[in-house]
Amino acid sequence: MSRIAVIDADLIGRKKHRFPNLACMKLSGYHKVHGDEVALKTDYEGLAGFDRVYLSKVFTDTDVPEDILKLGNLIYGGTGFYYDKAPALPDEVEHHMPDYYLYGGWVQEKLDAGAKRNEYRFYLDYSIGFLTRGCFRKCGFCVNRNYDRVCMHSPLEEFLNLDRKKICLLDDNFLGHPKWEEMLQGLKAVNKPFQFRQGLDERLLDDRKCAALFSGRYDETYTFAFDNIADAEVIESKMALARNYTNARLRFYCFCGFDREDVWDEGFWAEDVFGLLKRIEILMRHQCLPYVMRFNRYMESPFRGVYVSIARWANQPGIYKKKSLREFAVMNGEQSACYRYLSDFERQFPKAAYFYDLKYETVCGMADRDVAGER
Repeated sequence: MSRIAVIDADLIGRKKHRFPNLACMKLSGYHKVHGDEVALKTDYEGLAGFDRVYLSKVFTDTDVPEDILKLGNLIYGGTGFYYDKAPALPDEVEHHMPDYYLYGGWVQEKLDAGAKRNEYRFYLDYSIGFLTRGCFRKCGFCVNRNYDRVCMHSPLEEFLNLDRKKICLLDDNFLGHPKWEEMLQGLKAVNKPFQFRQGLDERLLDDRKCAALFSGRYDETYTFAFDNIADAEVIESKMALARNYTNARLRFYCFCGFDREDVWDEGFWAEDVFGLLKRIEILMRHQCLPYVMRFNRYMESPFRGVYVSIARWANQPGIYKKKSLREFAVMNGEQSACYRYLSDFERQFPKAAYFYDLKYETVCGMADRDVAGER
């Protein structure tokens, strides 16, 4: 029997950790089945006492001490280290049932300290895995840009724990696989609420996909992506199509801070901010929610604080649906960094005022009147 340590670097290095590391759970499951003793380490102490140490991270900005990476008994990996070139797990590990109890002690400590159970629902309630992997879009910012198609990855049974109430799928572009309908029927047959955590490709929706997708026991919010204002026409047409089949809440990841032309000047940064604001306006018109996701180079922008302020507003549905961006800034106080960042940007680019004053309820109401007028 070997002593195995599993380290989720994001759990140690980030303020909030609301989602388990699937690779860590698979490694733990594999070693436990083979009779090894596995411990989830929540610090970097005492690692020399283990026969083998696995270290994984998802996020590139999670810090890991350099001396840890030099340990002779350490194996490390994940997109946080290698981004799009992360080596795959061995097949026998990749296709092993995850150990859904790896984080049990850590979660219980959080709950005993007063944390809300809902914050740790993905550790407690969900079976997690990939039905498919890959995507054909080849977006420059994506960790899947080296794929050229969507591939079948694993059957649902490979990671389904029948004792867990829900299913969370991490597929990169599920609707891009030719057998999407067959897999969706399989999900429905299990009769558990399910969700696609990474989002779905709105551009692939058609009547058949909408009828199948929006008739399932979907969990939480349907999530899609609106990464580029250049896709506005097709995205709007698909949002309108979706509304023929559902009144459910639709959320769109809005990626920003990434320059497709590699021109990192002030003109680019201003244009990128306005591209984000325009996408949010379009989503408002279709009664959809944005979720702003920032590429790490936004930190280099002269408008870094504007990105942060927009994200803080847009990523809180309760505030986004009730207050305009300007009202949100005022709510923070005229001495706040949020108010200052947005005011400075407006002084430099007066046309920002139009977007600052957009209000979800008003824009939705105008859209409803426009549709009624067309009838």
